[in-house]
Amino acid sequence: MSVSGLELIRSVQTGLSPEGEEFIPLVADRATLAKRRWRGVAEDGREFGFDVDRALADGITFSSAAGRTYKIFQAAEPVLEIELGNDPSRAAVLGWRIGNLHFPIEVTESVIRSVDDPALRQLLEKEKIRWRPTTAVFRAIKAGGHAHHH
Repeated sequence: MSVSGLELIRSVQTGLSPEGEEFIPLVADRATLAKRRWRGVAEDGREFGFDVDRALADGITFSSAAGRTYKIFQAAEPVLEIELGNDPSRAAVLGWRIGNLHFPIEVTESVIRSVDDPALRQLLEKEKIRWRPTTAVFRAIKAGGHAHHH
């Protein structure tokens, strides 16, 4: 569906990635991707409106027409990377401490990532925990349906 040059996306087909087509990225930040309704502009200038039943994720193909396939890419953002080392109990304690600040985390084999925030920097410095600021696509762990509200 198209409204004055804006193509409206109401559903996303999984597995949509035709061979030999040109991939056009649409880059959006993490907060935008978490929404069900939003607008975005692909790299070729084509505008899309999203009115979907669930949040979209990095790497989703959402439209394909005339030899072009449009794909969403999550924008990199400032994050803090905290080295895990080889001690699983240390990783658990780090996750717990960061969780007590109610910050989302991403866990990889070698680091915990979290949003770059002054309160987190202060905690890490106070506890003498090694960390470094960087920019990365942040994929926070999803809370398996157990929402925490105040």
